[in-house]
Amino acid sequence: MSMFITTVREQANDAQRAYWMPKIESWEVIGAYAQTELGHGSNVRGLELEAKWDPTQKNFILHSPTLTSSKWWNGTLGRTANHAIVVAQLLIPKSGAGQNTVYENHGPHPFIVQVRDMKTHQPLEGIVVGDIGPKYGYAPMDNAIPHSAMLSRYAQLDPDSGIYYKPKNPNVVYGSLTYVRANIVMHARLVLARAVTVAVRYLSIRRQFKDRDAAGDSVLETAVLDYPTVQIRVLPLLATAFALHYSGQAMGDLYQRTRKEIEGGDFAALADLHSTSSGLKSLCTDLAANGIETCRRAMGGHGFGGGSGLVQLNSDYLSKPTVEGDNWMITQQVARYLIKRAKEVSTNKTSSSTNSTEDNLRRYLKGDQRLAFDVLNDDTAILHAFQRRAAYLTFKVYEAREVRKESYNSLLIDFHKLSRAHSQMILVTNFHNALQSNHNMSHFLKETLKDLYRLFSLSTIENESREFYNAGAVSNEQLDGLSQKILELMKRIRPHAVPLVDAWALPDYLLDSALGRYDGRVYEDLFNRAHRLNPLNRVTFNPDYRTDEIVMGSGDGGQILSKL
Repeated sequence: MSMFITTVREQANDAQRAYWMPKIESWEVIGAYAQTELGHGSNVRGLELEAKWDPTQKNFILHSPTLTSSKWWNGTLGRTANHAIVVAQLLIPKSGAGQNTVYENHGPHPFIVQVRDMKTHQPLEGIVVGDIGPKYGYAPMDNAIPHSAMLSRYAQLDPDSGIYYKPKNPNVVYGSLTYVRANIVMHARLVLARAVTVAVRYLSIRRQFKDRDAAGDSVLETAVLDYPTVQIRVLPLLATAFALHYSGQAMGDLYQRTRKEIEGGDFAALADLHSTSSGLKSLCTDLAANGIETCRRAMGGHGFGGGSGLVQLNSDYLSKPTVEGDNWMITQQVARYLIKRAKEVSTNKTSSSTNSTEDNLRRYLKGDQRLAFDVLNDDTAILHAFQRRAAYLTFKVYEAREVRKESYNSLLIDFHKLSRAHSQMILVTNFHNALQSNHNMSHFLKETLKDLYRLFSLSTIENESREFYNAGAVSNEQLDGLSQKILELMKRIRPHAVPLVDAWALPDYLLDSALGRYDGRVYEDLFNRAHRLNPLNRVTFNPDYRTDEIVMGSGDGGQILSKL
């Protein structure tokens, strides 16, 4: 429903908005977003569903010419929705008539289509709606829809002349995807925060083994979170959750600001928004999905029990690296955008920059690329190191594609690395800027958050050390000192780990975790769930394979045909 209402709000003209929005807001119209097809998902330009303009009847004919053109994975549509935003190839007659008509394809466009009767809720004639399992899909077949069904805020078709007026910026048709990706970025911070909260609380309570160097037998066993081998897995994720938080806020602000500019007819920032949302969607969902699993493993045996709360969270979130653009595929969009910016900067060296991306590329061309930054002692130097690496990889890919003319497919892995570097730079930039601009927090809190900024950034540099070194952003000596610096940061952060996750104020009912309880009563809750709440413990099963009885003493022998 969110993509449906967003598309109508952003893509409909004023008259269409006036008609549809009251019906949507009153829930008279319940909508779905139908873009993905059985045969095409990420490749939106390859969609097969056709919307043919009929100039005699002044309407569109929606037609699925192939099995693979059936709309698929469209949530809400299988049982609930009575309308849908249907994305189809806009075909307008170019010459000929009747069966000999030659059509010109103007690319994918959104149409608002009624799919069910408003009284009986049955599918309209010519529409097949079905439940495909975990999600829903439908296949439209030869349905006539009125001219007004085409959302026409940016692209218009004159019903009398048949003349098509294309949008000033063709990417505006993908506004709904940009909106969803921006929301996914903001959602990733909450998901990772849930996993980290459970892990930090449980690992602070769980104790295993005494310190081998401690004197005396009265020493308590060591809290699991005090082991560096556990800290190195969990505490960088705590820092990552804060990094996602600040970038989630910045992503929301960027989206709202850009949409306001687009409403005023200014499309200048649209490409940057599209690139940023694509890159961050890919990176942030990877960080969150992998982070959930890392937290689960760090908690040992109880981590894969139902009481952890992470088993279901992991299952629920694993779709995010795939939906709304596969995480490897959409990084191509980021790389193509950066190649264009590098080309602009290289060919127009004296012109002014239009955004921070171009600023960074111009600084790289003008600066001393051999000068390493003191990332171990200077927070701003850390930011500059990330900027240097992103610019270095941008020009490296630009030269490979535009100068040496290397094939597109041979560079796909480099595109992914570039997008990841650029998006990591955005995370570090937003984290750094948030700490610099916030003057309301106490000195103690700011210093703790700065340590989290350093831990996130330096952990990333350590994981991507070769790229930073090749870019001239760090020296070998600094790389050698990273491990010790990270250990020092984790030691400083460790005493504040529990208060930091408590500050998110995630309620116990949302965590649904015995291990992550706010009051720390982990073992009592685990035992209660097993002993009192587990219905299996109220039934005595018959272990004897030679008898038909399933439940001991129930007399159900012979009544059940299978034990499966």
